[in-house]
Amino acid sequence: MQIQVYVNGHDWLERKLEVNKISFTKHDNVFVRISDWERAQKLADRFAVQDWPRKLERYAQYVNPLMKELLPGCQYYWVTAQSEYSTDIAFKTASDLRELYPRLLSHSTLCFGARDVMSFLGRKLTGHFLGEIVSDLKYSGLKRIPGARIKHRVKENWLKMYDKSGSVLRVEMVINNPEEFKARKNVLRKDKHVMEWVPMRKGVAWLFRYREVSMKANARYLDALTVVDDPSLAIRHLDGVTSKKKTPSGRGVRAFNPLSAEDIQLFKAMMAGEHHIRGLSNADIRMSLQGSQHLRDLADDPKKQSAKVSRILNRFHTHKLIAKIPRSRRWRVTKSGKQIMAASLRLRDVAFPELFRYNVAA
Repeated sequence: MQIQVYVNGHDWLERKLEVNKISFTKHDNVFVRISDWERAQKLADRFAVQDWPRKLERYAQYVNPLMKELLPGCQYYWVTAQSEYSTDIAFKTASDLRELYPRLLSHSTLCFGARDVMSFLGRKLTGHFLGEIVSDLKYSGLKRIPGARIKHRVKENWLKMYDKSGSVLRVEMVINNPEEFKARKNVLRKDKHVMEWVPMRKGVAWLFRYREVSMKANARYLDALTVVDDPSLAIRHLDGVTSKKKTPSGRGVRAFNPLSAEDIQLFKAMMAGEHHIRGLSNADIRMSLQGSQHLRDLADDPKKQSAKVSRILNRFHTHKLIAKIPRSRRWRVTKSGKQIMAASLRLRDVAFPELFRYNVAA
């Protein structure tokens, strides 16, 4: 005697905006204009903390007559079969999004690997992972950019990005299997109640946690795309790293070559998705560079490997591509570092091959 209920958060918010006399323009399932975005967001945040079991139980009384006749006092166990949580970025004009969107799709397709996708979901890719991680780009109608969407799927859960109504960029987290994520819960351990991180359950009482997980995943994805916002700025910064620098002590630090395989390998190690959450360390970079030309001659000497990676980190730090995380031995990639290294990867892997083919054909 299952009951399936579909709740549309955008329609729910629409009614709240009308009650609070906040003007808006809504097309299909997206708000393209709201007079007070801040108040609207506060109203939307209330959706996940509603007493949904109580609300849904009232509908069960209407739908299932046995609840009053043969099953008095019984209640349904309400679960979230599928949740979709979207983060919408509204652009002032459709032309702004139309110019940027192809770059976002290209960056997502070329630069986000399996490790990146796992990090967006707040997880780390290890050798114990069993399942599929698939990214695919799909076009609606003709093969052109308008209407295109990209989806990154990890088992039964996925992240999507697409444009809505031409002027809204939507990043959407879809959760079908919540047990892939964690939630803090009071559990009984040896006759004592303790707070632990346990697999997230399907009950609608956990809807607030669904929101937290999805919102953070969307934010990580959008943060990783910020390097695409202003490509001209990345090009100007690129001029800085291709010239020799000096440390405060006056020691020279050699420049980077964005077309060399040696430096590109270092950029990929620094930009690896697993470093987005906790930052990177000497040991992390050593692991990423194992077997590479940088450490190949030092394979039997861990101390020399560590010293070599320390010099590499110092080189990146002098060029301001990475910064030290306070009170730790870890580093983070700076905003300009993301721009420069992303631009370098695209220059070698995308722009140069295209220009080379064009010149040969000409």
